[in-house]
Amino acid sequence: MIPIQISLDPEVYEQAEKVARRRGITLTEFCRRTLSEAFVRYPKDKPWIAYVGSLEGRANDSCSVDVILYGRKAR
Repeated sequence: MIPIQISLDPEVYEQAEKVARRRGITLTEFCRRTLSEAFVRYPKDKPWIAYVGSLEGRANDSCSVDVILYGRKAR
């Protein structure tokens, strides 16, 4: 392992410590796991995947985009 040093806002530090304690792990292990999860959530070859399913809207919202961008109604 490669040791690193980071700086956190006091609020973030306190919250991270609380979560780690609740999970029964060290703050260091919590940071490792959180970074590992981020890599799964945001793969480098498909950065857009992080946004899949994160937006809400109506089924016909894309039709209004066609009208605005292209000046035409959807077929």
